[in-house]
Amino acid sequence: MHLLWENTMKNLISLWTGDFKGLDVGSGTYQFEKQVWDAIGDATAASGSTIPSCYTSARPPNVASNRSATTADSWSFWTLFLGPVLLRRRFTHQKYYEHFVDLVVLLHICLQFTITAGDVVRLREGFALWVEKFEELYYQYDPSRLSTCPVTVHALLHIADTIEACGPVWAYWEFPMERYCGLIRPAIKSRKHPYASLDRFVIESAQILQIQLIYNLQDPSISLHPRKNEITMRSGLSNPAYPTCTLLTPRRTVESSSPLIAKITKTLATRFDAHRQFAALRCCIAEAFIEEWGRVAIDEGDVLYTASTVNGTPGEDRRDATYVRYHIMVDKFAHLRNVEPVYIPQTQYGHLQHVVAIHLQRCPTLGIEEPEVVFLAGVTTCEIEATHGLLDIQYYSHESKTEEFMDLSCVQCLVARVKDIGRRWAILDRSGSLSRPNFVDT
Repeated sequence: MHLLWENTMKNLISLWTGDFKGLDVGSGTYQFEKQVWDAIGDATAASGSTIPSCYTSARPPNVASNRSATTADSWSFWTLFLGPVLLRRRFTHQKYYEHFVDLVVLLHICLQFTITAGDVVRLREGFALWVEKFEELYYQYDPSRLSTCPVTVHALLHIADTIEACGPVWAYWEFPMERYCGLIRPAIKSRKHPYASLDRFVIESAQILQIQLIYNLQDPSISLHPRKNEITMRSGLSNPAYPTCTLLTPRRTVESSSPLIAKITKTLATRFDAHRQFAALRCCIAEAFIEEWGRVAIDEGDVLYTASTVNGTPGEDRRDATYVRYHIMVDKFAHLRNVEPVYIPQTQYGHLQHVVAIHLQRCPTLGIEEPEVVFLAGVTTCEIEATHGLLDIQYYSHESKTEEFMDLSCVQCLVARVKDIGRRWAILDRSGSLSRPNFVDT
């Protein structure tokens, strides 16, 4: 935490802004003009509106004018996600940006949940090359610029050894200790005997925790004080067919005259293979009870909002949680009429417009032997036009004008967006490989 976010990144930014120990750029061209760095700071602050709070609890501060508000956590998010987007095309020469991105790639490997022996080798070689390039770009082999190479730059060379000896970085970094310090700080009630207050708080907290464990008081079914999100879940709609999600209020009934009915009918025709039994399908939908829900809680994960619920409601500080990543099976021969379909998995991103629950009655004609409930999600696809190349960042300028409905289980998680130069948006996905589905032939 301190090595990277509190030292290495701050030193890089001090170099880029001409505020590093009184040094000039030497023979380099890495320094930003003031208006360029101010624009990056403004873009950082503005990005908070399109970044869900589950990505970073606090809105990203203006890194140019409000450096005092930045923390290790905010620098971490800025480096890993915002920096690669906001710094693109900002440097006079591309080599400085590429050098920064090389660091980000290595940091993403460091933060993986599991790390292989091959990853350790890649980190060891990658950091060695990065430090050599750092010396070339900033130290410039000039003894008068030796201050650009503090011990924290050398320490990067030992990250691979530390991971090899201790495991992934998340297992021993300082964030848990910092949070624990923040937890016990309010327990100091006496200026004269602060440690006595801390000792009492720590002991009593441990005693309460042991009582909870001994008597199983963490079981939601017997807890006298259920958590707020558990109370919210009880007021939602669950479905055994969708064990990983719960639909949450607000909700409203979908009338038979709603334009959503035609889209729902088309989707269910594919689901039940009812293209030749369209009349029976329409009759089944007419008898069904259909309701629209405004939010979806993913088990142990994000809370997704629908655009139809959020649009038009007041709230200047709202953070957009309506863009999602989803996985579908796509026919790669869809453009050929007389070719047998071959379906392949495809990852896409889109704007979640609607979520509906369809309470279907028994309909043997369609193969529905018992009443069932189907959850569908309506999404307008982001038309990806470019990718970053080294990082998991996609760029788009337009969204599809056609809303497509799919099974809710296809929707995986929330994504964040950052405004790129011009009209383009960059999509940020923090989920990593652990949340990606593995498609298996059956």
